[in-house]
Amino acid sequence: MNTKKKLAATAARAARSGRPEDQRLPLGSTFAYGLQHVLTMYGGIIAPPLIIGAAAGMSSQDIGLLIAACLFVGGLATILQTIGIPFFGSRLPLVQGVSFAGVSTMVAIVHGGGGIQAVFGSVIAASLIGLLITPLFSKIIRFFPPVVTGVVITTIGLTLMPVAANWAMGGNSKAPDYGSVANIGLAAVTMAIVLLLSKVGNAAISRLSILLAMVLGTLIAFAVGMADFSKVAQGAIVAFPTPFAFGPPTFEVASIISMLIVILVTLTETSADIIAVGDIVGTKVDSRRIGDGLRADMLSSAISPLFNSFTQSAFAQNVGLVAITGVKSRFVVSAGGLILVVLGLLPVLGRVVASVPTPVLGGAGVVLFGTVAASGIRTLAKVEYRNNMNLIVVAASLGFGMIPIAAPTFYDKFPTWFSTIFHSGISSAALMAILLNLLFNHLKAGNSENQSVFVAGTDRVIRQEDLKCLAEGDRYENGKLFDCDGKEVPVEQSRIAADEH
Repeated sequence: MNTKKKLAATAARAARSGRPEDQRLPLGSTFAYGLQHVLTMYGGIIAPPLIIGAAAGMSSQDIGLLIAACLFVGGLATILQTIGIPFFGSRLPLVQGVSFAGVSTMVAIVHGGGGIQAVFGSVIAASLIGLLITPLFSKIIRFFPPVVTGVVITTIGLTLMPVAANWAMGGNSKAPDYGSVANIGLAAVTMAIVLLLSKVGNAAISRLSILLAMVLGTLIAFAVGMADFSKVAQGAIVAFPTPFAFGPPTFEVASIISMLIVILVTLTETSADIIAVGDIVGTKVDSRRIGDGLRADMLSSAISPLFNSFTQSAFAQNVGLVAITGVKSRFVVSAGGLILVVLGLLPVLGRVVASVPTPVLGGAGVVLFGTVAASGIRTLAKVEYRNNMNLIVVAASLGFGMIPIAAPTFYDKFPTWFSTIFHSGISSAALMAILLNLLFNHLKAGNSENQSVFVAGTDRVIRQEDLKCLAEGDRYENGKLFDCDGKEVPVEQSRIAADEH
């Protein structure tokens, strides 16, 4: 009861100050809620280094270092975003971490021959460019409406599906058990656990379903002899991330251009998250505050390769957690950032995660990456498709983005700089969506009312015979039909519809 009174008192003080996000909770509650934020995003923050490290052919020890680095930098970026310094940090409850938006592009850079050093170099250069254009981004952002961002987010999820499938099969195509029933069965069991935990009534367990499924899947794998933790003890338990542990960054023009597209998408996502969390918290969010948040994003991203990490952005799932819990304090999220920093100083934890059997990761990855795609589809559902060309913008962009996934060798005969950009499905889809949105929705000269069948097909059409049963003054409200006097007209279900039910 005392705790509830303290929470009510601090909430009242924050309300009087006019900034709910400045609410301060008791120290124990602050770190408890902060830990909840860390657990909510933990699966998301460790997935990118796992994917990129595996693509670069790294050992489990090196992947462990990548994971530790991403936790460490994510913690520092979160503290910068929530506490803030002049011109940097929105001072809102936003958790920062490695952005999923750049994963497929980074994998393409690795496969293009540049290696992890080219990834780090492209992140530094593109983030510095992003930092420079932040003041102008409020003018550029209108070229990234939901029809563009929805395509990009959907493509991110879809392009990661082959990664999940490869993990489910075992991860190493040269291994004798690659694609075995045992591996795919373990992935299926893990995925089933995710779905079952998501179904349970406990909201906390449901939110942590990915992480808990990975733990349970690993225990099952260990019980049947499919997990090996012998390398966990190899290396330091506590260590500060070594700057440029994988060598100095290299700067390739094509890689930087490809990463710059990712940065523009990241800026758009973070802007949306800042606006969303401001609305949830009930605080004022103006262009200056958005600018401070974006500058924190770009500064964190530019510095992160120094400590062997990647692009940073706000985590949308934690914005949802703020809405669900009603805990609006930015200092709670700062405590979560501090927990991430401590975890990042324990590379042994990274090695534990890196030792999780890849089929377990595959089973969880199907749901995790599918969730990213579903988020994009949800964004596309908000797009207006009537009497415009948005349908063909989405269709052509998604199709173009899927080409590198459906045919990985499609661009092999093209120049290296070209194939580096377009081997990434996310880059391909983003470029096509941006260009088509400009062509159809901004450069309207020459547009006609019905430019193609795609427009004609999106108009609402009611058959003449459907109107014969209506009388003058009839109206349809909330699923009911009323006549001109306001009396409800019974609606009888058709026999065909009844039979279908």
